[in-house]
Amino acid sequence: MKPNIIFIMADDLGYGDLGCYGATKIPTPNIDRIAHEGMYFTDAHASSALCTPSRYSILTGRYCWRSRLKRGVLWGFSSPLIEPDRPTVARLLKQHGYATASIGKWHLGLNWTTIDGSEPDPIGNGRNIDYTAPLTGGPNSLGFDYGFNISGSLDMAPYCFIENGRVVDLPTVEKDPYNPQQRPGLMPPTWQDEAVDITFTQKAVAWIEKRAEEDRPLFLYLTPSAPHRPCMPPDFIKGRSSAGQRGDMITLFDWIVGQIDEVLLRHNLTDNTLLIITSDNGAQTTDYYGKSWDHNANGDLRGQKADIWDGGHREPFVVRWPNHVAKGSISHQLICLGDLLATCAAIVDDTLPVDAGTDSHNILPVLHGYEEPIRDTLIHHSGDGMFSIRRGAWKLIEGLGSGGFTKPARIEPQPDEPTGQLYNIAEDLGEQHNRWLEHPKIVAELSKVLAEIVATPDI
Repeated sequence: MKPNIIFIMADDLGYGDLGCYGATKIPTPNIDRIAHEGMYFTDAHASSALCTPSRYSILTGRYCWRSRLKRGVLWGFSSPLIEPDRPTVARLLKQHGYATASIGKWHLGLNWTTIDGSEPDPIGNGRNIDYTAPLTGGPNSLGFDYGFNISGSLDMAPYCFIENGRVVDLPTVEKDPYNPQQRPGLMPPTWQDEAVDITFTQKAVAWIEKRAEEDRPLFLYLTPSAPHRPCMPPDFIKGRSSAGQRGDMITLFDWIVGQIDEVLLRHNLTDNTLLIITSDNGAQTTDYYGKSWDHNANGDLRGQKADIWDGGHREPFVVRWPNHVAKGSISHQLICLGDLLATCAAIVDDTLPVDAGTDSHNILPVLHGYEEPIRDTLIHHSGDGMFSIRRGAWKLIEGLGSGGFTKPARIEPQPDEPTGQLYNIAEDLGEQHNRWLEHPKIVAELSKVLAEIVATPDI
């Protein structure tokens, strides 16, 4: 029987946020145990250092800069980013008999209807939206049998749940309270930020329990909001970490993973389930009150969310698949979250069409212990659209600065100074020593490869 595939992705979880990756102030016993029972990766990356483009890549197997979104993210009322006929992981697996569900943060756009027939304001407060109208272009349009989501991040309107293309409870009152960095908008009278991820977890557990009674494999794309701002942990989680409210939200994410693991065990699904735990991009280096709590959210990496440096896009990546993935194993292979599509195709013994998964690589051999490199090249993309290319130990960045949240984002090159950045990641994981002027041949070679990949005709 085909394996169940459970993909659980945190929002803004950093490379150093989990115990199995070195965190000491945040308890993550469930994920640490699963890492011990399977494999964790040291060189796994999101294709982008921000939410929307990373998620686009995961579901389509394409770099997001091939789409209309060249920088930044979508907003709560943005139109769909994934093209209507684009092959997705969910579509592929559904064709092979899988029951498919997307539960959690969507952040890839929806088709909203306004009261007066005008175009929705993507970043608006939503007061002109007809919340009774059906929504299209979301999970149910892209291969998911079931969808239970919020449209964007938990810091933007609308503050409401959407189930199978319908708003569950109409947002009719002003958001109250406005928690850290939340934008203006409406909510249902019963809305509570603290309950959002608990609700997602309950929906996911219920979906697995119901589907477990059927003779079909499962694909669950579970994307909680934790630990993204506003960082409002529920009462039973508060104070569990020594890293403030953000640390507590990471503990909440670990609790979510534990709940999913328990339901798999109860229904004897564990042995036939490929379980993947990861994050969409790196963490910000402080919490949303400007405190670090003496905790390195991105470990020893340079940079943070949105940055082109590895702190922006190198991710924790934990895999358990009994009898397929060796217990207690570690992989140093270079992989991308966008490799999910090609890997799922290999699992179901299918061949992707030429217009699917342009940038996706099959990592199934890596899970089985194959040590030869699966990828020789990976493109990274920052929040403001700065490119970099990784090939082997070398990483070239097309420009100076972070390309993201760390200041300065962009630096104008000076005469006789480097015009970009070149790092030997094997020797300089923290990207501290720019080797641009020392290795002109490597700069020329990587620049050429990057230009060729970016110029590849869009399909």
